[in-house]
Amino acid sequence: MIPIMETISKQKAIQILIQKNIRLLDIGTAQKIFSFQKENSLYKFLQRLEKAGILKRIVKGKYLFSFKEINDYELANLLFTPSYISLESALSFYGILAQFPYTITSVTPAKTKKIVYNEKEFEFAHLKREYFFGFVKKDNFLIALPEKALLDELYFISKGLTSVSLDELTLSPINKNKLKKMIKYYKFLPLKNLVEKYVK
Repeated sequence: MIPIMETISKQKAIQILIQKNIRLLDIGTAQKIFSFQKENSLYKFLQRLEKAGILKRIVKGKYLFSFKEINDYELANLLFTPSYISLESALSFYGILAQFPYTITSVTPAKTKKIVYNEKEFEFAHLKREYFFGFVKKDNFLIALPEKALLDELYFISKGLTSVSLDELTLSPINKNKLKKMIKYYKFLPLKNLVEKYVK
């Protein structure tokens, strides 16, 4: 493998990123597509691309390719892993919640975290690992199924961690049979009681 720190130009780097359809870049992906042997050389090269405005660093070791558009949900997935879009953001995405929340909401089995990037707030709420399921990939980002987004919201409501008015929610996109199957995986009685009361 040839060290390409000296042989690859910024223009060539742009071509590679476009050809590979790269929008989000982490160290592992950069190592793979640019074929660096030494990690130190890779970091220096990424710094060059960042200074040239080709890459934008969003958090340590993670970058956006400036020549490609990215939506907030994709960005949320990259900012903090593992996570998937849920709660108010997912409910809004599916038309269950009419208003679009300013904060992009996700859940994660890791500790709760809040990140502000480009004046946009991204919130990652802790969810027990056994409840971290029921999500799919849509348009390059991970998002809860409609039923799971509702369950996640009701779970946090039943724990007193959020205060969304249930009257604001439209349940027509919800498959109630699928919801009933999902609720069986939960061992939290207040949630089950809330679902029985609210989803009929």
